[in-house]
Amino acid sequence: MTKIKTQYNRRSFIKSSAAASGGLLLGFSWFAGCTPTEVESAATVMKAVPKNWFNINTFLKIGETGLVTIISPNPEIGQNVKTSMPMIVAEELGVAWKDVVVEQAPLNDIDFARQVAGGSQSIRQGWESLRMAGATARQLLINTAAKKWNIDPSTCSASKGIVKNTKGEELTYGELAPLAVDMEIPKEVPLKDPKDFTIIGKDTRNVDLNGIISGQPLFGIDTKKEGMLYAVVLRPPAFGQTLNSFDDTATKQVSGIQDVIQFGNKVAVLATSTWAALKGKKALKATWKKDTTLENSTDHDVQLLALFDEKVKEPRRQDGNISKAFKEADEVMERVYEAPFLPHNCMEPMNFYANVTAEKAELIGPIQTPKWTRQRVADLLEMDESTVSIDLTRMGGGFGRRLYGDFALEAAEISKISGKPIQVIFSREDDMTAGTYRPASKYKIRAAIKDGKITGYHLAEAAVNANMFDSIPNNFPAGTVANYQVDNHQLESNITVGAWRAPYTNFLAFAEQSFLDEIAEKLEKDPVQLRLELFEEAKKEIHPEGNYDIDKFVGVIKLAAEKSGWGKTRDGIYQGFSAYYSHNTYVAEVAEVKIVDGNPKITKVTCAVDCGIVINPIAAKNQIEGGIIDGIGHAMYGDMTFKNGVPQASNFNTYRLIRMGETPDIDIHFVNSFNAPTGLGEPTLPPAGGAIANAIHAATGKRMYKQPFVKEVEILG
Repeated sequence: MTKIKTQYNRRSFIKSSAAASGGLLLGFSWFAGCTPTEVESAATVMKAVPKNWFNINTFLKIGETGLVTIISPNPEIGQNVKTSMPMIVAEELGVAWKDVVVEQAPLNDIDFARQVAGGSQSIRQGWESLRMAGATARQLLINTAAKKWNIDPSTCSASKGIVKNTKGEELTYGELAPLAVDMEIPKEVPLKDPKDFTIIGKDTRNVDLNGIISGQPLFGIDTKKEGMLYAVVLRPPAFGQTLNSFDDTATKQVSGIQDVIQFGNKVAVLATSTWAALKGKKALKATWKKDTTLENSTDHDVQLLALFDEKVKEPRRQDGNISKAFKEADEVMERVYEAPFLPHNCMEPMNFYANVTAEKAELIGPIQTPKWTRQRVADLLEMDESTVSIDLTRMGGGFGRRLYGDFALEAAEISKISGKPIQVIFSREDDMTAGTYRPASKYKIRAAIKDGKITGYHLAEAAVNANMFDSIPNNFPAGTVANYQVDNHQLESNITVGAWRAPYTNFLAFAEQSFLDEIAEKLEKDPVQLRLELFEEAKKEIHPEGNYDIDKFVGVIKLAAEKSGWGKTRDGIYQGFSAYYSHNTYVAEVAEVKIVDGNPKITKVTCAVDCGIVINPIAAKNQIEGGIIDGIGHAMYGDMTFKNGVPQASNFNTYRLIRMGETPDIDIHFVNSFNAPTGLGEPTLPPAGGAIANAIHAATGKRMYKQPFVKEVEILG
């Protein structure tokens, strides 16, 4: 065991006893959604519901029966952190998972360091603090038992909710909990050796599974409060327009309508039901005026391409001398890759509850950034931040859309104006047309080739209202080519853009991995071998480093090649390769395509992943599969264009998503590792587009340069 000093402040270890029934667990129903048989079965394996709970630290409390409540601090967006984060605490605590109850924490930035769902960072950032929370509680219980027995704590051990000594005496956590609240917090605590883990690394079902499949109120859209009204908002139909006037006469005649409120450039319709609110909004008559340019996607295409001709003031990364490399090259390859705007299309449309009074603002809903949202709500309402609370609900998808919280601000403003508790609800059309989108972007990539090697590499980005994150210019192939440069160009627009699952890399990975495949073809090299040679070159030559570990990168490449049978000819099967590092995780994918009725069909994806230690394998696989399917679907079909500022898709009848019959078999392989965990919510999406593009080329001879691919290969339409 490794001893680590406790790094919590005193407030983090609240030591008090609380006499309460199980009903104190907010939002938790012991056997919600269970049949009588299931309840009886559960009762035989689960400890009795405690009458008293004892707060051991911020992350957990223990009942006198030995049942343990573990607090999950981060927003649950479908990435399963509400299960996996408590698993980490439970592992170090030394308690049987069947004796654990999970409770979602509200926003609490005093006791929890990073309550954010974004960047695939929840587990990575929480790993150490979660382990420490469990381990410190375990040591506290051991110390408590040792004091009762009047022996040295080092002679005691704890597991499965029981502390034992060398004499064979035992005390349960339930017996020790009321005594532990008066004990001093341990200064140093031992962490488990990963080889001794019994919970981490085991398939563990989602703690909300019964509630999800039985329709329990877990999501923000399920929020219902006494006296609450539903608010639907009329927004400008085009980017670049503002409200001129509106007539709510017909709206107020709709049964259930309670109020119509203008706020800023929008109009809110308040009603006793969502149906009435939607009907009232449809009856609104509004006129709009042009405020700024009404933009078109056809113009964006021309303007973005023109940006490549402009010289940047300062490159994002510059190694060596690319001008010299291109001047001396035997051959120069140049390609341009193009991608459209994309909406997020979360299954659960945007929504938020707010009840604003003169004294406080209470908010409840699905948000990826609760702390930032609270700050913005406080500023909007001109209230002290301490008077604003946000309770977190489960989210029906986010993909970056719920980072921004504009819907929460709308709810707060409408509640303040109306003086009523309200819930803002977006329709699917609202969700798809109100922003925020993945930015439309283009990449121009040039490679200098001399003596059969890549001697220069120049990546230029042109994007609407956006530029790649600071770390991305250091991604592979940075560090493998002596002369390397990355430039950014930005096109200003009134169309709102933002993070979309695996920001920037969701498209850049396709562009670069397709380009490398084409270079390999030009050099008459195997695509996998070309990548391995680049890494070997980086090891031999002293180049500025990339932001990745070469050995880990090579590891997933070789694993994916091996497990997929890369290069082994099979009748009618065409393969495409792609490998990418993002969100601290290494991923390699091999896509397989065959021709069915004259059309290329993606049949299988083999995926190798190095994400450090895997907390919950079944959940990790779900994340990997979801990322791959999302990556394939949007590369193949996703498209959002604008005409005179108006989004040209508003629902799924005009916006194409991947269908069940188009999803491939997915074969997943993890690199065995005891390293700290890294991200999984996003890293498998970026390489998916490149893998299928390269497989389609192998099958059809056609290269993909524009997303969606249906625009590139007519037979795919």
